[in-house]
Amino acid sequence: MASMAVQLLGFFLGLLGFVGTLVATVLPQWRSTAYVGSNIITATGYMKGLWMECVWHSTGIYQCEVYRSLLSLPPDLQAARALMVLSCITSVLASLLSAMGMKCTRFARGSSIKSPLVLSGGVCFLCAGLLCLVTVSWTTNDVIMDFYNPFLSDGMKYEIGLAVYLGYASACLSLSGGLVLCWSSCGNRSQGPPQMQRQQPSSPPPAFNNIYPPAPPYNPPEALKDNRAPSLCSLSSNGYRLNNYV
Repeated sequence: MASMAVQLLGFFLGLLGFVGTLVATVLPQWRSTAYVGSNIITATGYMKGLWMECVWHSTGIYQCEVYRSLLSLPPDLQAARALMVLSCITSVLASLLSAMGMKCTRFARGSSIKSPLVLSGGVCFLCAGLLCLVTVSWTTNDVIMDFYNPFLSDGMKYEIGLAVYLGYASACLSLSGGLVLCWSSCGNRSQGPPQMQRQQPSSPPPAFNNIYPPAPPYNPPEALKDNRAPSLCSLSSNGYRLNNYV
């Protein structure tokens, strides 16, 4: 029961990480306008994401435009797209493997394949979390480097957006879920399958001699003792007369 609860905990942590990664991939708030210098008082704000660029007006209106050309995008943005999509796909695969391998599901119940399935799901969650973590860390480094670049104007500087923080949280959840699933799988393997022990008989089987008692010893008649044929004298001495038989 404890192992089942641990598996459920790891699965839901990984599932929350997957949902957060998916939302962070779609949101446009990866980079937001930095209000420094002449941008302290402004009526508009700019936000850049992986798929679109949005403009926010002081009236509360959002205007977003999807990137039309993939090849015209900078290489770091193309790499961030690929890594986040790959992280989402890996999370889907991890969810399927973990759901099939958990003890609370009916798939292959009682089979030894469940533990490797849970381990594979945990490894996939770890890979998904690492992919998301690499992407948000890369974006954070680019934003910070551009912000402190003295050759860029204030209008070209951006701050870290909400989607990046959400990506950090999602990566931590995915990594935590993967570690919990791997730990639960290793714990099940260390216990090992129950070994069948042969029951030793309480007492040995009865011997053959106890079932069938030995035959009584053979006693030869007196006439055949010493392996000799009886003589006439011995016959007469025993009360037999030869004349009675002739």
